[in-house]
Amino acid sequence: MLNEKDFRQIEEKGISRQQIDQQIENFKKGFPTAQLTAAATPGDGIRVFDEKDIKQLAGYYDLHSSEHRLLKFVPASGAATRMFKHLFEFAEKYSGSDEEIATLQNQKGTDSTWHFLQNIDKYAFADDLRAALHNAGHDLDALLQQKKYDVVVQYLLDDKGLGYANLPKGLLKFHQYPDASRRALEEHLVEGAHYVADAEGVVQLHFTVSPEHRERFEQAVAQASPEYEKRFGVKYQITFSEQKPSTDTIAVDMNNEPFRDADGSLVFRPGGHGALIENLNDLKGDIIFIKNIDNIVPDRLKEVTHLYKKAIGGLLLKLKAQVDEYLQQLEGGDVSKELFDEIIAFAKKDLMIQLSDDFDKLSSGEKRDKLFGLLNRPMRIAGMVKNEGEPGGGPFWVRNEKGEVSLQIVESSQMDMNNPQQKKLVSGATHFNPVDLVCSVRDYRGENFDLHHHIDASTGFISKKSKDGKDLKAQELPGLWNGAMADWITLFVEVPIDTFNPVKTVNDLLRPQHLNA
Repeated sequence: MLNEKDFRQIEEKGISRQQIDQQIENFKKGFPTAQLTAAATPGDGIRVFDEKDIKQLAGYYDLHSSEHRLLKFVPASGAATRMFKHLFEFAEKYSGSDEEIATLQNQKGTDSTWHFLQNIDKYAFADDLRAALHNAGHDLDALLQQKKYDVVVQYLLDDKGLGYANLPKGLLKFHQYPDASRRALEEHLVEGAHYVADAEGVVQLHFTVSPEHRERFEQAVAQASPEYEKRFGVKYQITFSEQKPSTDTIAVDMNNEPFRDADGSLVFRPGGHGALIENLNDLKGDIIFIKNIDNIVPDRLKEVTHLYKKAIGGLLLKLKAQVDEYLQQLEGGDVSKELFDEIIAFAKKDLMIQLSDDFDKLSSGEKRDKLFGLLNRPMRIAGMVKNEGEPGGGPFWVRNEKGEVSLQIVESSQMDMNNPQQKKLVSGATHFNPVDLVCSVRDYRGENFDLHHHIDASTGFISKKSKDGKDLKAQELPGLWNGAMADWITLFVEVPIDTFNPVKTVNDLLRPQHLNA
């Protein structure tokens, strides 16, 4: 199937032939669906803390976080194109006929184009849009009055205006303040100043970006950071990385043969957000907060976000300290029965680790080795939000191919909804995943884990796409917070819905949570 030219192309990407063989084999065999055993719920996989506990955990974080290297990791490479899907469709078809205008003005709901146009001055980018139109000899109010709505939309989306359709979300203006408007990435700078500043006031943030937008991100940070450094008394250390070409996956046709461009070259596709485990591994971090670029709120609503970030961070630090102590004792070799029982109870109750059925049959040395391996892993605590109709994966108890049951974040693409029993388990889920994680990636000796060793490679998935009018199959790597972290110690904590305010469409910016009124 492959020739010498193909092998050169593969080598240039930094991909091994074995990886290509495995990817093609995955296309042929497919990936198994997740074997759910139960939904994680409060009292059975999700910890729920009262207000007093949350404040105590946040206080613990404030006391002990300075002992660690803190980092905020923000996946920010996604283009904003999908935010404007309904506006694209409108602008392409709109001709200004009386019938079209009547239909438009009769649209109901907050997700409509009419809602967008009626409230355009509430957007943080409204002044920029007015200026872009003015520079081209237009007036926004006049265009709206003349019902030239398509011109307004075009100057928002196209490069002749603001070019928002071709920018990543991080560079779009999300929130309006009395003195200025802030881009999404700026809100992450503000957040970072409140919970990842170290003892010297240094705030480390890392954004994963696409190569074509990296320079603009760097310019935006250089422009914005001095103001926030002065305002919050901090010093930012901001770094960027891009998804590695070696994490791209080969595409195949519907017969599982390599898909080729018109010139005969192989077609590769990005491996999805699971590719970012490489970026995370390269950082050699310590305590890392992970949050999506579009899940931010204005200052008036940030307090609850900061509190819960510190609370789950405090829980992680407490558990990590205890894990490290137990690992040092286990490594010493001589462990009393009382201490052994204490460690087992801690693993079950505090870390939600389910021991295998044959654990009690092991010798004392085998039990010690088993416990050591179970505790000596990266750890993550993931905030979970009560289901309120938002899309996204969720927290479940999952059985892997070895028969081991553990807590996992499972995406809908991994679920077997054709299986009535699995479907019933999904319907019983009470919470979903807002991507709100804090991670510990160093072992008890202070050395970084190799995160590659904790990926479940069987949790990728295959989707149908098209290129140049031809169907193809694409393969995504195990997701960053799904299979890429499958072998991590995982804990779920309920966080309030107020901490989850993503922007999936431009109209979401008109929600009360994103307005500063």
